[in-house]
Amino acid sequence: MLDQGGEVFHTVLERRNDSRVDLLRVTFSWDSEARRGWLTVEQPGTDTVDTTETPPPPPFLMEDVFTLCHRPQLVTRDPDVIFHAVSEAVEPVGPMPGLVAQVPVLTPQGYRRAGDLRLGDTVTTRNAGVVPVLARVTRRMPALGSFRPVRLRAPYFGLTRDLVVAPYQRMVIGGSEVEYIFGRQAVLIPALALVNGFAAVYEEGHDLVRYHQLLLPGHEPVISAEAELETLYVGRLRRRREFLQRTLLADVPPGLIPEHARAGLKILRPFEAITLAEARAA
Repeated sequence: MLDQGGEVFHTVLERRNDSRVDLLRVTFSWDSEARRGWLTVEQPGTDTVDTTETPPPPPFLMEDVFTLCHRPQLVTRDPDVIFHAVSEAVEPVGPMPGLVAQVPVLTPQGYRRAGDLRLGDTVTTRNAGVVPVLARVTRRMPALGSFRPVRLRAPYFGLTRDLVVAPYQRMVIGGSEVEYIFGRQAVLIPALALVNGFAAVYEEGHDLVRYHQLLLPGHEPVISAEAELETLYVGRLRRRREFLQRTLLADVPPGLIPEHARAGLKILRPFEAITLAEARAA
């Protein structure tokens, strides 16, 4: 709801999944001249995205933006709000990248930086062999909240070097400990679930961070520092043509956007991830 000069602007978004969640990301985008606005609610670390077009929004005054960011004494903010940020452009929603540019990715020519790979390059995967890169998406975002970078520390989980990733970036982990503890050949672990002071720590001292991610034909994990990292998952996004234009894939030729099926791997919860980290460190 926005009250401006006595005129009240409001909209309501119904979530498809009304189950209780710990974290939500809310994005309000507006183009006052075009008289269009969008409200999007996402659950970080999942594929859940709910969005609706709003009634024509009024202009957002720069004075109000300045007050939100620099005059906390004049702002009433719910204590559950972790951070807010304002952009000069309409920011994308939907699938997000999770690797900093320096993360090494194994290719037939050896390791290359994730930020250097392009359409037409190939990468080496454990189960599918050599596969082509269909696109690389990138986005600069605040290094806060659900975007705050995490340093995965070697030698945990077989890493041969530290990796800096987004909190929602997932690793594919297998091995005897995984089979013994969880009864599965492999599991997925979000970086956020590993932050405990030894296996992973938050990166400090950054205001902004730029993440990258690769789009591959079958959502294959890439090999990085001897570990496997999940790549961009798009599901059936290409069928949602209007919503697709508001994502990082808007400029990717439609013929290059695949349809992905989930591998069905269990996603570990934080206490399960720490149990596995401690078992591997023992």
